[in-house]
Amino acid sequence: MSSPRTLPASALLAAGIDAALVLVFAAIGRASHGEDLLGVLATWWPFLGGLTIGWLIMRAWHAPQRIVYTGLGVWLWTVAGGLLLRVVSGQGVQPSFIVVTAIVLGLFLVGWRGIAVLVRRIQARRRASTQVQ
Repeated sequence: MSSPRTLPASALLAAGIDAALVLVFAAIGRASHGEDLLGVLATWWPFLGGLTIGWLIMRAWHAPQRIVYTGLGVWLWTVAGGLLLRVVSGQGVQPSFIVVTAIVLGLFLVGWRGIAVLVRRIQARRRASTQVQ
């Protein structure tokens, strides 16, 4: 059984993918509003905080690629925690921003897990078919 102190490589990779995708979300948002990319960290940190909270509450390191439990849980905590941290830190939270945030982070944080599951299934089928032949 793993703990946050001894994470398996798959959990570290998943956490890195999640953090990178949240960074991409922040960079896309800044760029789409014509804001300088140097301020991307100001947009990123609240959602990185929400992501961290989500990973801890969902104990995501146990099954980092699960879509339903881990993916949905981490996504919801990232959105809720990130928006809350933005409010507390005096950053803006408009209704349209909430909608876009939920959609984009949902596609990113749940989407890559779905792709990973599909890839693993395809690989398993290929291995099974080559073993039969």
